[in-house]
Amino acid sequence: MKKLITNIVTFGLAAAILLAVPTQVFATTARSSASLAKKPMAVVVQKKKDNRAEILELYLKRYNSPLVPHAKTFVEEADKQHISWKWVVSIAGVESYFGQQIPPYSYNGWGYGVYGNNVRNFASWDDGIATVTKALRTDYLDNWGATNIYEVGNIYAADPAWANKVTHFMTELDAFEKDFEARDTNTSLSISL
Repeated sequence: MKKLITNIVTFGLAAAILLAVPTQVFATTARSSASLAKKPMAVVVQKKKDNRAEILELYLKRYNSPLVPHAKTFVEEADKQHISWKWVVSIAGVESYFGQQIPPYSYNGWGYGVYGNNVRNFASWDDGIATVTKALRTDYLDNWGATNIYEVGNIYAADPAWANKVTHFMTELDAFEKDFEARDTNTSLSISL
């Protein structure tokens, strides 16, 4: 009987020790996890570099366009008006071969307001870009309800193939942009914890 009581006491003591150790280990682990959760975690996100002006500049150089120095203006004005940055430059591609065939001293590479003997002149390329971009937004999209370049073309141009021609340059610019980004190492997005 004495041996039985000794075994029970020994077993009870052993059980108490085993139960105590994991409690301390779990308590320590819980405290460590809690303190880790309180520390701020650094998340580094690199934004994709906005290469649109650079892409457009390189694209226009292929055409020896006088619009090359105004690539940034195309992008900024398009952003202000919430339209594709490729629209106004592609219209210039159709209407004047990117500003190369315009009425003298007009800075009008879009055929905007040009009909018969009437020629709309702009003070500069930047003025023309801003005016045409704003007109696309306010007149063609907002007031007349166009929702895409084909609907704009029905109002903007007499040529029924005009929108297809504009789309040609937009598609060409899309391919040029993809090629540029494939070569550019600054366009990657990285997230680290």
